[in-house]
Amino acid sequence: MCVCQTMEVGKCIKTVFNRDRGVLLEPFIHQVGGHSSMMRYDDHTVCKPLISREQRFYESLPPEMKEFTPEYKGVVSVCFEGDSDGYINLVAYPYVESEVLDQEEPFEREHPRRKHSRRGLHRTNSTTSSSEHKEERPLHSGETTESVPEMKSPKLELQMQSDAPFQMLDGNSEMSSERISFNPWSLRCHKQQLNRMRSESKDRKLYKFLLLENVVHHFKFPCVLDLKMGTRQHGDDASEEKAARQMKKCEQSTSATLGVRVCGMQVFQIDTGHYLCLNKYYGRGLSTEGFRQALFQYLHNGLRLRMDLFEPILSKLRRLTSVLESQASYRFYSSSLLIIYDGRDCTTNADDMFAQEKTPIVDVRMIDFAHSTYKGFRDDPTVHDGPDKGYVLGLRSLINVLEVIRDENQ
Repeated sequence: MCVCQTMEVGKCIKTVFNRDRGVLLEPFIHQVGGHSSMMRYDDHTVCKPLISREQRFYESLPPEMKEFTPEYKGVVSVCFEGDSDGYINLVAYPYVESEVLDQEEPFEREHPRRKHSRRGLHRTNSTTSSSEHKEERPLHSGETTESVPEMKSPKLELQMQSDAPFQMLDGNSEMSSERISFNPWSLRCHKQQLNRMRSESKDRKLYKFLLLENVVHHFKFPCVLDLKMGTRQHGDDASEEKAARQMKKCEQSTSATLGVRVCGMQVFQIDTGHYLCLNKYYGRGLSTEGFRQALFQYLHNGLRLRMDLFEPILSKLRRLTSVLESQASYRFYSSSLLIIYDGRDCTTNADDMFAQEKTPIVDVRMIDFAHSTYKGFRDDPTVHDGPDKGYVLGLRSLINVLEVIRDENQ
């Protein structure tokens, strides 16, 4: 049995574990979007804070959808521990039901939010991101920014390594000068999650995390596009305040017109050897033309547009559209769609015809089901008819934009 005993020692949280069974979790360095921190469990597995609704949804997926979702691998118990230097780590243990407090939506509580200008949120380069990210995190009741200091761990930075550095594109289409060894969004989410968990340390010792397939593990240089799908983002159980907030985001972005918006992106650039990154704030401000340009950027390796990617991606998107059109009553509110390919899965040598003609491996996966529903799911009082038209609109818009880019560049 996992025994967790915590006590405050200055800025450090001391914890006693049976280390023989524990797995030290590391931030997932290729997380490009979302708000919950994705953690690397092993080469083939990631984990995230468990929301029981999402767990049940994964457990009840129809067979035809499993091709387009990460494999669900179960649940682990997660403790957080600090060392003598004040650095906090997350450690996963085999799940034992009696040890872990049940949590419906641990990190989805309603909190007053600070106001920001859109311009300020778009400035995501290295000189501004730290202060903006610290400010954006919703505070717990009675909490001040001083009571939950920024988490900084050189150990963490040593663990989070990529074969190529990352650079953020800011709102003015300029590159940040700093090159780092992880997607900056992943570290942002990780720091916020540690802050949340530490603020709750007196009330909760263990957390439940979902184990899911690491869908980028096949790719050496994963290029990832995270798209928020649908014309509506709030679940049926959302408060009026949250529903209004989400509807405003949709109205002010391409979600309302196209049924899809950019939520995050990283694309490997062969000419410079680094990943180009965009985050959700950049994506929210895009017009329809800006959305098209972002897709073009995602499929461009710094030297040329990857024409070989269009048909494999379009084929999967058309197949997914067909699958979702057959799912009567399903709604995937606030769900995202990942498109993934390898940034070096091609050759720049025109003499190597065999490599040029190889069909690249691409992947398309639906993720984030904390607000999804269907008829009979957990006795939800609201029942919807027919397929999710907002999600399908997003898929059709995505297919149309990709076809236009392909045809214009043939």
